[in-house]
Amino acid sequence: MADQMFALEAANVTKNFGGVKAVNAVNLKVPIGEKRALIGPNGAGKTTLFNLITGELFCDEGLISIFNQDITKKTVQQRAKLGLGRTYQISQLFLELTVEQNLFLAANANHGRDFDMLHFWKSSKSELDFVKEISERIELQNLLNRKVSDLSHGEQRQLEIGMAFALKPRLIMLDEPAAGLSPNERIVLTNLIKKLSVDTTLIIIEHDMDIVLEIADKITVMNQGAVFAEGTPTEIRNNQQVQEIYLGSAYHESKS
Repeated sequence: MADQMFALEAANVTKNFGGVKAVNAVNLKVPIGEKRALIGPNGAGKTTLFNLITGELFCDEGLISIFNQDITKKTVQQRAKLGLGRTYQISQLFLELTVEQNLFLAANANHGRDFDMLHFWKSSKSELDFVKEISERIELQNLLNRKVSDLSHGEQRQLEIGMAFALKPRLIMLDEPAAGLSPNERIVLTNLIKKLSVDTTLIIIEHDMDIVLEIADKITVMNQGAVFAEGTPTEIRNNQQVQEIYLGSAYHESKS
């Protein structure tokens, strides 16, 4: 790995499923503080690469590091302690708990503690203030006592991101955060992502190209398990090969 520090560096990362290379010799460098979008057609290897980075899967070949620390063989929990947080395509929320309890659980996990209702009721002012601060960042401060199962889909997405924030990540990874959201909910989500501090690095998988083009500093395009193209939003939007494999002529025409 290079001496310069990157939030994420992947070198020759490969993952096989049977005879299929789901991720094929991927090289990726994401500078600290950058907002990077990862796009590509279905089956391009995006989520598999995400899972290799977060430790849900281990790569067959290659190395992965965050902040100059080799995490190739580290567990999900070990990577989280080094500053990596993520959301999932499938909700990981605790539906029978309240918004406040979910955020409290995530904040406690950051300190290596399991959720304890007795500890929750005896929470210190600093802990409760931190949960309140997170709820304000995700615009759910008026719903702290609401059961998560009673939230709208968009509000649940906001809470998932808040739980990732509660881990105090230096690198946050969002997997299809806009999936299933209404147009208004997508606006709220986009504004929420824009509120990330300049020191927090973002990697996002997202099919909504309006969101990608609005928030990303740089875009990496994957196809058939490999990096196909990389560049600024303008460069990717104007790349004819990317148009052909992913964006499609309809999108190109609608934006011309």
